[in-house]
Amino acid sequence: MDIKQLINDCQKNDRKAQEQLYRLYSPKLFSVCLKYSRNYTEAQDNLQDGFLIIFDKIDQFSFKGSFDGWLKRVMINHVLQQYRQETFLSLVKEDVPDDNEIEIDNEDISLEYLLKIIQELPNQYRLVFNLYVLDGYSHQEIAEMLTINLGTSKSNLARAKMILREKIEQFKNIEFKTLPSAK
Repeated sequence: MDIKQLINDCQKNDRKAQEQLYRLYSPKLFSVCLKYSRNYTEAQDNLQDGFLIIFDKIDQFSFKGSFDGWLKRVMINHVLQQYRQETFLSLVKEDVPDDNEIEIDNEDISLEYLLKIIQELPNQYRLVFNLYVLDGYSHQEIAEMLTINLGTSKSNLARAKMILREKIEQFKNIEFKTLPSAK
């Protein structure tokens, strides 16, 4: 079955087509949820709830543009909406320069560790970091999505990078100290 037919069947609330769409796209969309969630369990919940929204809104997909992009956008918007509803999401305004580039040697740090430390970031920093660095949104788009000002988006990104750099440096120092010394 081609994707256009699958989408059409989902728009008709065909349960088998919905199951097939879920099986086809859940791995990719779970990785999106995992990036924006605090932990694995929260990502699973966001995936399930996000698919309910996708099935509810799939009739809005007009076959203009990428279906993958539409799915990702719906899922990201759903996860961000969860954070908007939480009262503890207070975005921090700080004057931190945005020249904090993080250089990572792939041989030194695993992808699992990077994901773990990104998930440990405070919500406001994690959301801005993921939207900007991993998904390529501009600060203006992020400000609109999170209903914050442009400067807050920039400073939250800079702060997230500083925290990540510190954790990576700590990790490297621990790794270096545990290496056997050459004699």
